[in-house]
Amino acid sequence: MNPVRAGLVAVVALALMVPAARAQQQNTPRLGYVYPAGGQQGTSFRVRIGGRFLATANSVMVSGRGVRAQVAEYDRPLAGQKLTELRDKAQELQKQATDPAVRRQLLDIRMQIADSVRRNQNPTLSEFVTLEVTIESDAEPGLRQLRLDTPVGLSNPLVFCVGQLPEVLEKELKNGKADAELAITVPAVINGRVIPGDGNRLQQPVRQGQQYMPGDVDRYRFQARKGQDLIVAASARELMPYLADAVPGWFQATLALYDASGKEVAYDDDYRFQPDPVLRYKIPDDGEFVVEIKDALYRGREDFVYRLTIGAVPFVTGVFPLGGPVGGKTSTELTGWNLPTTKLTVDARGAKAGYYPVSLRAGVINSNRVPFALDTLPETLEREPNDTPANAQRVTLPVIANGRIQQPGDSDVFSFEGRAGAQIVAEAVARRLGSPLDSAIELTDAAGKRIAFNDDHEDKSAGLTTHQADSLLTATLPASGQYLIRISDTQRQGSPDHAYRLRISPARPDFDLWIAPSAIVAPAGGSVAITAFAVRKDGFAGDIVLSLKDAPGGFALGGGVVPAGADKVRLTLTAPPAPLKAPISVEIEGRAVVDGKTVAHRAVPAEEMMQAFAYRHLIAADDLRVSVTQRGGSRVQAALLTAQPVKIEAGGSARIRVTTPPGYRTFEKVEVELSEPPDGISVKDFSLSFDGADFVIQTDSSKVKAGLRGNLIVNVSGERVPPANAQRPATAVRQRVTIGTLPAIPFEIIPPAK
Repeated sequence: MNPVRAGLVAVVALALMVPAARAQQQNTPRLGYVYPAGGQQGTSFRVRIGGRFLATANSVMVSGRGVRAQVAEYDRPLAGQKLTELRDKAQELQKQATDPAVRRQLLDIRMQIADSVRRNQNPTLSEFVTLEVTIESDAEPGLRQLRLDTPVGLSNPLVFCVGQLPEVLEKELKNGKADAELAITVPAVINGRVIPGDGNRLQQPVRQGQQYMPGDVDRYRFQARKGQDLIVAASARELMPYLADAVPGWFQATLALYDASGKEVAYDDDYRFQPDPVLRYKIPDDGEFVVEIKDALYRGREDFVYRLTIGAVPFVTGVFPLGGPVGGKTSTELTGWNLPTTKLTVDARGAKAGYYPVSLRAGVINSNRVPFALDTLPETLEREPNDTPANAQRVTLPVIANGRIQQPGDSDVFSFEGRAGAQIVAEAVARRLGSPLDSAIELTDAAGKRIAFNDDHEDKSAGLTTHQADSLLTATLPASGQYLIRISDTQRQGSPDHAYRLRISPARPDFDLWIAPSAIVAPAGGSVAITAFAVRKDGFAGDIVLSLKDAPGGFALGGGVVPAGADKVRLTLTAPPAPLKAPISVEIEGRAVVDGKTVAHRAVPAEEMMQAFAYRHLIAADDLRVSVTQRGGSRVQAALLTAQPVKIEAGGSARIRVTTPPGYRTFEKVEVELSEPPDGISVKDFSLSFDGADFVIQTDSSKVKAGLRGNLIVNVSGERVPPANAQRPATAVRQRVTIGTLPAIPFEIIPPAK
């Protein structure tokens, strides 16, 4: 055993909780899908939610105003003894199957058994909650977020849409199969699901762990008139951005349009770089048409939910410029289909820098929304010709140039004067704003010698951008003089829609901050681990200090610093000692010193979603909600009582002293475990004493180097024999339960003592 060089460095008060508190955290409701995933203004309808741990759902939260919902029903599959009883009853009824009434009863029982078995095969979607939803006629159209609230915590959010067109619900037959073809009147929004079908398909699905079955092909028949510019737009991946257990990690919808003779006249499997397809077709003659939607791999599952907009509806394909300055108005040009005008003025007075959705109103119907950027830098428009160094467009830094790669093979060149030793940043923003441009940017001197080049740069804060293709480069100018920036499309494509915003400026060090999850469930008086993600910009590498903003008394952050150079840190939120009647909104703010000035940013609430078994993405939520649940037993508010951070020599160790209330004696064995520690840091030598406990944090010098900083998240568990009673004999085995989580313990690895 290595010597304990750091000695007694910290004292922590341990929060003891009965097993029920841990069970509450584990059984927090998890929503898998909502169907239908929206409705029309001024209507009331029923919605089904599929997920897990939904039994105690008692209220519904929908972001924004004008949507009311309440829980109507709960249903879960049969299991265990009940299934056995039904099977036994079915065997008995089989003996009397000649009786028509008995046959009907037998069929009903078999359907109950089959339904429960099917649902139990995928527990994450096995429970159902039915909601009664009312959307007010003046509710703002667009995307909302829906959550369920329960006594044990708030669920994750799901997308819920407020629409303007009449809505149609796909009809499902009693055996679970979808109606093969449904007659509708357009314009309309169709709500459907590609669920497991009868498997009678020409192409079989790619299965993932037996969770996917051959999916349905849903078809809808409608009348269209000559000259109509028909739009069929699918929302599928938009509703469920990422699925952990699928490749690709979403429902990959495809659309096909057929005329009355059955001839395919249009097809689409995506829209530009977005997975959700958008199909456009100019109707040549009056007649009947059929639109078909299916999964590209013929998969099917209950959470393959879609909304299908069909009709001669307004659809914006592009806006130029892609952004403008804060504090003023920007005149833009729109491209698209069924638009009443191609002009739109964006009023940014009073707005802050960032991305905002804009849309166009055609009569009483709003178009789809497209993103629009606002910034504080001076802006200019590209002026053609500027495709060679000889005719490069001169700009003065800092500047944002708004331009287009107008045709295949085109490029735009900008020139500026630079000083020796100056650091220059060039950043193209296009794909993040809906442009199909796959940008590349190159910095050269006046003679054409390359200084820097970049093709793709990943923006961690752009979690919904499926294919990140924007560019960013940073360079130090070697001499004073003229320099050139060239922007082009790596695929050598171009069109009026290939727009961009090109920032050329000195470095603007800054950061964005994200907090996950967006629904935090904490036991009263206890601590829970959360994660802060920092997206650092233009070389900023300093500490980011986190704090609660306007939070009720009793809340506290543990380990609230994102260390210099780190892009994330796990920390803890400690709840007040009494439970709250309802979830509350909480804001976390990050502050940092940037170029001698204090900069503060609100942390964006987010869900960290897994895609295709491996990739993780941050998806923004509307609100950071905290539930504080009923405590189940004695506990002491946890707190670090000595100076922070704990300093540990590389290759050495540090002893942590834990004080405990009398309740710890109900456990025959108590253990501590590090949750997701850095590689090379472990816990050992845990021991109990009359007035507390000790454990040692050990480091491996081959993996842990001086300068490493962060937080240690420590979970405490225990074993005890439950008291004997009529249902539990004295020989009962030990129960292992989680006691609680300590407040985050900040640490710093220091060089070994000489």
